[in-house]
Amino acid sequence: MRGIAVVGLLCALPVVAEARLAIAGNDGKQLQAAEQGLVTPDSVSVIDLAAYPPKVIGQVQVPAAMIGPPEAVAVSRDDSFAIVTAAQKINPADAMHPADNDQVSVIDLSRPANPRVLQTVAVGAVGVSGVAMNAKQNLVLVAAKMSDAIVVLRLAGKTLTPVGKIDLGTKAQPTDVVFAPDGRHAYAVAQGASKIMELAVEGTKVTLTGQDVAPGRSPYGASVTPDGNWLINTNVGGALDSTDRTGTLSVTDLKAHRLALSLAVGRTPEHVTLSPDGKFAALVLANGAANTKSDPKYDSVTGILKIFAVGAGSLTEVAHADSCHWAQGATFSTDGKLVFILERRDIENRTATEIAEVLTSAFDRECRTATTA
Repeated sequence: MRGIAVVGLLCALPVVAEARLAIAGNDGKQLQAAEQGLVTPDSVSVIDLAAYPPKVIGQVQVPAAMIGPPEAVAVSRDDSFAIVTAAQKINPADAMHPADNDQVSVIDLSRPANPRVLQTVAVGAVGVSGVAMNAKQNLVLVAAKMSDAIVVLRLAGKTLTPVGKIDLGTKAQPTDVVFAPDGRHAYAVAQGASKIMELAVEGTKVTLTGQDVAPGRSPYGASVTPDGNWLINTNVGGALDSTDRTGTLSVTDLKAHRLALSLAVGRTPEHVTLSPDGKFAALVLANGAANTKSDPKYDSVTGILKIFAVGAGSLTEVAHADSCHWAQGATFSTDGKLVFILERRDIENRTATEIAEVLTSAFDRECRTATTA
């Protein structure tokens, strides 16, 4: 399995596209101590996966954020539009500490080389991160961590309208939300409550069922298998019944509403995503890798990519490789033979012009490819 680094300024938000495009959100405001004064506008990049290596073919400025799980972009089935959340915004009073945000945007991709912002809506709940669109493409759910809520939006064509909000309870802190394939249920990843919370969906009416499952400490992001039977999620705080804080992957039986598997996988499991056929899961581990080149461990510690075969309630590791620094998310190619990784690109000691050049040079190098089966 080969890993490709999608290298942008602060790329964080990949989504599998059904055709030949991938969309990455670029956060220009997440700075380290050595990067003061280097704030740049957020943007979205359109990446052509048909070529090898893939390349950026379009870009547009729009609110985006790397804070939160990498499921903060949702792409339509025909790649004609994308929905992007922005958990944070620039804080005029303190550029080093961005403020919570409530913006969700719609990007037109009918001309991929010239993406356009069609709409940016304030949804009235802050810390918006994970976003999901149902199969009918008429309903969108957004996890609003800092408001302990799931926001419900009607989607008509390429226009979003907020229609409701589900209160998950104090300190639930949802980071992600995913639909079941049939659209009749959805699942909120409540990081603060350490629960997967089931939602019933009927039209634009979304309600809690009370059928919650505790998968591990601080669950973060999730994916549902194509058959709708299993939910796979990351737990950055480890297993519930262990003092060891090694991150885990969990598998939840969605029919029986029970935890089927808890598997220790390594430090800070950032993102898990499924291959298009659902047979494999790709896991991105941050692994304590350095964030900047000035860190003494920059050349010795990187993130890790692991690939698992997905069974009925089981995960079997089949490959792993060193990846990137501050790895964020991953996505499979349409044929499932390549995995692309997005990393937070180091920008220390770069001018604004150099940062812009880096931002548009995605896929200019490959990550380490030492893979074992």
